[in-house]
Amino acid sequence: MKIKKILPLAALALALAGTSCKDETATLRVRLTDAPADYEALYIDVQELQINSDANGWESLALERPGIYNLLDFTNGLDTLLADAELPAGRVSQMRLVLGDENTLVRDGQTHDLGTPSAQTSGLKFNIQADFEAGVAYELWIDFDAARSIIEKGNGGYSLKPVIRTFTQATSGAIQGNVAPAAAQPHVMAIAGADTLGTIADPDGHFLIRGVPAGSYSVTFTPAEGYEAKTVEGVSVTDGQATDMGTLQW
Repeated sequence: MKIKKILPLAALALALAGTSCKDETATLRVRLTDAPADYEALYIDVQELQINSDANGWESLALERPGIYNLLDFTNGLDTLLADAELPAGRVSQMRLVLGDENTLVRDGQTHDLGTPSAQTSGLKFNIQADFEAGVAYELWIDFDAARSIIEKGNGGYSLKPVIRTFTQATSGAIQGNVAPAAAQPHVMAIAGADTLGTIADPDGHFLIRGVPAGSYSVTFTPAEGYEAKTVEGVSVTDGQATDMGTLQW
């Protein structure tokens, strides 16, 4: 199979994932994933996904399931398909994610409504600036940072100010591994300069950080009480590959 990479002109990149059945169209698959946070749940109300192309201007993509998603269901490498659409080949400039008003946070057993005025009125806009080739399928992940997206207000309430990054498998790598015992369940952070990406090891002790740009990282482990923090230097990441750190013992 012939593989061709498309280099982005902005932070949003698209990557080759397969071929479509129509020569005059390209396929775009958009997936939702999340960076973990110390909440019981974070529900967002996904109502619309729009794309802006030279051929058709702004148009809506058919969602697999409009409605409420718990972002914390899609951590540690998990995701869900938001849309799988055929688009005319040609230039695509922007994407917009529109949220409804049923956004809530569950913390310490309490449910809090989240205000998101900008997302409700005009949507969360991402620049793409890429050329879609006919007969090619592209996959894009929208990655919410749950912890950084929640703003605690002075009156005890909360608001949602989405902090989002986007990535593709071909233009980024991953860091994975295991911790033992699994009860350590550390926060795992990959740090390179000002860039920090993270996750939390799952109950089986596995961790996976996806969408990591190529480079060398310091990976820190901040475990549960009773376990000491660890740092591993010089973890190398290559585009299109997952770097396996093996098992870290406590």
